Amino acid sequence: MKSPFESLSKVQIEKLYSLLGVHIYTFLKNEEILPTIKSENIFAIILEGSAQIVNNDYNGNEILMENLTKNSVFGTNISATNNEDCNIIAKENSKVLVIDYNKLMNPENLKYKYFNIFFSNLFDIINSKYKETNERVKILEKKQIRDKLLQYFDIEYSKSRLNYFYLPFSFKELADYLAVNRSAMFRELKSLKDEHFIEIHGRKIILLQAKSINLI
Repeated sequence: MKSPFESLSKVQIEKLYSLLGVHIYTFLKNEEILPTIKSENIFAIILEGSAQIVNNDYNGNEILMENLTKNSVFGTNISATNNEDCNIIAKENSKVLVIDYNKLMNPENLKYKYFNIFFSNLFDIINSKYKETNERVKILEKKQIRDKLLQYFDIEYSKSRLNYFYLPFSFKELADYLAVNRSAMFRELKSLKDEHFIEIHGRKIILLQAKSINLI
């Protein structure tokens, strides 16, 4: 993923921090990140570590809304955090940079070249974020677990045209991401293996029939 600070020198980054009045916080693994994000106008960047935005439904089941890795951006206005049942959880010890959204959007910032570079980088990252959201919608539109899995495989295949990819999370989290029952998903994965559609080696998924998986 592109860095928000790409093409900026260390001196320019320090000036940017001063201009925007940033705050940097550290969070331990499994700690909730920025629980006040629902009530405050916040824009944030993962500097180190990783996190997930999860939603707990009325049955107590977790649904993975968004996977946040290094350089991911999230905030009150661009993430699924408005729902009271959503939480942002650190998946490992993490460092998060926080900017007041109003300071970020101050028109006076545009007179600084380093800010314009930073803002252009953010724009590219947010565009990628919306693309990922649209991909997720395509998956969730599928009714059957098998079709959800195949749609997910197709999306991953289209990114590199390689016949393999690595899951960015655990299989439990994959079930949460697909919003399906974990046991039922594992049964479907076994069927796909038995039918020689895929092989699974740890988190590596090999697509044995990549071209035939395409659902679009």
